[in-house]
Amino acid sequence: MKAVIQRVQRASVRCGALEASIGPGLLVLAGLETGDTEETCAWAAAKIATLRVFEDGDGKMNLGLQDVGGEILAISQFTLAGSIARGRRPSFDQAMAPDAARVLFRRFLDLLKAQHPRVKSGFFQEHMEVELVNDGPVTFILER
Repeated sequence: MKAVIQRVQRASVRCGALEASIGPGLLVLAGLETGDTEETCAWAAAKIATLRVFEDGDGKMNLGLQDVGGEILAISQFTLAGSIARGRRPSFDQAMAPDAARVLFRRFLDLLKAQHPRVKSGFFQEHMEVELVNDGPVTFILER
C-alpha cells in the first residue's frame, strides 16, 4: 500500500452530483498494490489515525487528529501503484485488480473509522475532482 497523506485546512471530492468534504484534518490518497492484505490496511489505518502532525502551542508537530478535532478524507487512487521508472507511459503491473481493491479499500475505511470515527471517502473507480487547501504545506508518503 502506498498513501499520500496531506494535512489540510479543507478538502473535498466530487463525482457528478456526489460530494464529500472535510474541514481541518488529513486527506489520504491510497493506492492498493498486489500483495496488500487486511493486515497491511490495519497497519496503515492505525498509523494514519494516530499521526501527530498538527502543531501545538509551541509550533511543534505534536498533536493528532483527536487533539484538534480533525477529519479524514480517504480516496482510493490506483495510480499510486503505478510506476514511471521506465519509458514514458506508466505501468500499473503492481496495482491490485479493481474487484479485490474495492473490497480491501472498504475494509481500510472500516479500519480507519474504528480508529477515528470522522472519516469520509471518495468514490471508488470513478473519475473524481479533488480540491484541497494544504496546510503548511505538510505532506507525507506512507509505504508498506
